[in-house]
Amino acid sequence: MTSAPGKSASGDGKRRDESADLALDTDLGWAIRLVSSAFRRVATASVTDLPGGARGYLVLVALAGGGEPPSQLALAREVSLDRTVMTYLLDDLESHKLVTRTPDPRDRRARQVVLTDTGRARLTEVRRSLAAAEARLLADLDEQDAEHLRTLLARVAQTAQREVISPGEAEC
Repeated sequence: MTSAPGKSASGDGKRRDESADLALDTDLGWAIRLVSSAFRRVATASVTDLPGGARGYLVLVALAGGGEPPSQLALAREVSLDRTVMTYLLDDLESHKLVTRTPDPRDRRARQVVLTDTGRARLTEVRRSLAAAEARLLADLDEQDAEHLRTLLARVAQTAQREVISPGEAEC
């Protein structure tokens, strides 16, 4: 006896649909954890020689976007790092001549962070290596699906970033 898709032979389709919804391979938390773990493994080698590793990479990417150089505090918020951690990370990046910090012309107490030419060149090298690692992880997706995944993940990440900022901080 053949049953309709999503229905059991006994006609109890509801029970089968519920169990399918509970399958591990359809659980968002499982998928995010597995992908994050795999990405961390393949990407770590790409950024291992960069001061600050993955954190240093995120800072360089944030600075490469152009526009007005951000303050240290704004940069820390953008990449979701504690401002104290950001200070030490910037010290390290600056000692390797990848970034510079200059007084903000609008507020001399604040420091703007600027990507140097050396930092931009190093970021280009790291991005090439990281692109190869990402390609291995996304090997089962065609180019369009991979781009769609990136777009959707970026949107979810923006939502997540808003969720971690308390309402009082968002007004700063």
